[in-house]
Amino acid sequence: MRKTARQSGNAMGREPRAARSARAAAAVVAGALVLTLSACGGGDDKADKGGKDQTGATGGVPNTVKLPKLDGEKLQVTAVWTGTEQKNFKKVLAEFEKRTGAEVTYVAGQDPIINYLGSKIAGGAPPDVAMLPQVGAIQQAVDKKWAKPAGPDAVAQLKKNYSPGWQKIGQVDGKQYGVYFKAANKSLIWYNTKVFANAGAKEPKTWKDFQTTSQTVYDSGVTPMSVGGSDGWVLTDWFENVYLSQAGPEMYDKLAKHEIKWTDPSVKKALTTLGEYWGKKDYLAGGAKGTLQTAFPDSVKQTFTGGDQPKAGMVFEADFAGANVQDAKAKVGTDAKIFPFPAVGQEAPVVSGGDAAVVLKDSKASQALLTFLASPDAATVWAQAGGYLSPDKNVPLTAYPNDEQRSMAKALIDAGDNFRYDMSDQAPQSFGGTPGKGEWKDLQDFLANPKDVAGAQAKLEADAAKAYGG
Repeated sequence: MRKTARQSGNAMGREPRAARSARAAAAVVAGALVLTLSACGGGDDKADKGGKDQTGATGGVPNTVKLPKLDGEKLQVTAVWTGTEQKNFKKVLAEFEKRTGAEVTYVAGQDPIINYLGSKIAGGAPPDVAMLPQVGAIQQAVDKKWAKPAGPDAVAQLKKNYSPGWQKIGQVDGKQYGVYFKAANKSLIWYNTKVFANAGAKEPKTWKDFQTTSQTVYDSGVTPMSVGGSDGWVLTDWFENVYLSQAGPEMYDKLAKHEIKWTDPSVKKALTTLGEYWGKKDYLAGGAKGTLQTAFPDSVKQTFTGGDQPKAGMVFEADFAGANVQDAKAKVGTDAKIFPFPAVGQEAPVVSGGDAAVVLKDSKASQALLTFLASPDAATVWAQAGGYLSPDKNVPLTAYPNDEQRSMAKALIDAGDNFRYDMSDQAPQSFGGTPGKGEWKDLQDFLANPKDVAGAQAKLEADAAKAYGG
């Protein structure tokens, strides 16, 4: 699996000497996002869904892609989405059914998705299309000869609607397999506006400011941070943001490719920085023990419920946390606001992730669904529901339900290819994407004992060497 990381470690294919200027551009976008969010306040919570959009379609959903008639055809689609995400994705599938006459069944999969798909394939019942949340999973699906190449119509939609970088990370050996349907800005911290107002806390720009803000919140009587530590991927996102900002993009790419070891001094520095915060007495809701028992959705809930005395004042995670904020009956832009992950080094980090559609059973219907998912039509359906960002540059901003979402979507598109893709999602799944194993487990152990930096490094390197094959 060493090939997986080498192929996608520098996800956007940029030369290292261009990395600093690219990161600088991304930092400007992140700064603009903060200013926009601060200025837009509550905004309008309803998208412009009536009348005609620029494509001439009615009802707020564009009609830009030609799809075949598939009356009587049946498709099964699987993803790891549950709850609100599952509900909203099923709206997308319902639109596809309406346009084609096909019947689509959604089946909720399990992490690790490759293991889940393997059991289905072994049983002779693979889904037609799978949504894969890791770049490494796409590579594995191709290596196992499960994945089928995207057809010409889907590729044409990608070329029309996506930047070269978002196309590239769905390719293996230059051939298109994945269509990135859902993107994520993984460099955001959400905060409870009442807690900040009561504490007199300010949005920080640097790691030092972030520590000051956390102490200010703590002094007001509220635990500063909620962390969904029972979901190991949340902890990998913490590490990646600290490491990218502190070590820089070139070192980030090397670690993603396992060209440097996890025992490298740059990893020690990042873990030490992270451990100092995680190990701060009473900074994490529930302490280390409670954090490791808290799932990500609950970490958001305990930040935005409880009135003036929630269990925490802040929670770190991507834009998709907006759906969980809504589940907590809080209003994005009023009760909940965001600021970019603070700069630990010279530049603030910009880390992205996403979910890609891959065909497992090649057919006219499965390829039609891939084509639909590569179009702005499909993305608009979910955009209207909220808690979602699309890498499709032709999705109208008016599709997003409020000013905050529109600002985040614009920032993602304006950033182009100037970001780094989630490191753990680039790794072989046995290291970067399996509950209770590899990086997920090693960082959970580190959170439980954040002073043992050397021990954490040794575990991470041993597991990485095994997964990367050397």
